[in-house]
Amino acid sequence: MPYPHSAPTGLGQVAQQAAQVLYQHRLVSTRQLHRLVTPHHTRTEFLRRQLHTLRHAGFAEAVGRRSTGQTELLWWLTEKGAQAVEAVGLLQSRTYRMSPEAALGPLQEHTLAVVEAGAAFVEHARRLSHECGPLDWSPEIAHYYRDESRPGEELCLVPDAVLSYVHTAARQRTLLTFFVEVDRTQMTIARLAQKLHAYAAYHEYAPQPQSTKGNRGSRRQAAMPAWRYRYPAFPRLLLVLTGASEDRLARRIADLRSLAASDPALASTPLRVGVTTLDQLRARGPFEPVFTPVLGASSPESAWLSRPAGAHGRAGEAEL
Repeated sequence: MPYPHSAPTGLGQVAQQAAQVLYQHRLVSTRQLHRLVTPHHTRTEFLRRQLHTLRHAGFAEAVGRRSTGQTELLWWLTEKGAQAVEAVGLLQSRTYRMSPEAALGPLQEHTLAVVEAGAAFVEHARRLSHECGPLDWSPEIAHYYRDESRPGEELCLVPDAVLSYVHTAARQRTLLTFFVEVDRTQMTIARLAQKLHAYAAYHEYAPQPQSTKGNRGSRRQAAMPAWRYRYPAFPRLLLVLTGASEDRLARRIADLRSLAASDPALASTPLRVGVTTLDQLRARGPFEPVFTPVLGASSPESAWLSRPAGAHGRAGEAEL
């Protein structure tokens, strides 16, 4: 997918593209940037030169980490670089700024894992001639809602990422939207299962009218679920597990299904929730039977991704 020309100005197109990706995703490794920005290059040298150009211009900074026996650089934009990207106005503005302390902090691996999950969609979209680029997922978008079980509280659902993907088959183009949650086995399985409650509550939340006066049209609008103002169809929820052996992750998936099945609050939810491992997603792609439904039948399924059914057919789909 081609990129628009963008800031920081005065630099090459690849450097500008890399700056966009760094702004959107906050912390990205050299290898991830290579796969996202310059996949047509067999080696990373050209990209590395562009990144060092950004660094010398004061737009980007990097720290090293040990990975697979080698030192790998992790990149982010400086305040100067972020302001340059924002000045063009092509990306949604973000108040978050990365720092050396944050880049080396406890959220480093989680941030990189979210990028890795998005990159898996990008690479398989490229292979399948679908549409999903490095800017087609956004990390940590706030979704405000209220829950009847917690009256008076304004709650906030923040997925690790919201990802858009255009599936093409023959003449049919379907927009698929996903809430993505990446779990590195850092939280308890009970807390992971509890996240499903937040998504179920957000699905049901409809803002109440500020006044009882008004015509019937305004009342109908007020009763509309909040998510309909943002999405043509409610996104599917994808849980991506990593950070442990395949055996341990398989047990975690089984435990998650057991907790969800025994939870009466989830018995009637229309949520479509799938869980897989990051290794499976990278190796086989999202349109193979790698996702195990968290609610309902236990066998992995691919139909919910591989045969889009239109705006009213399945959750998270809208015909284009």
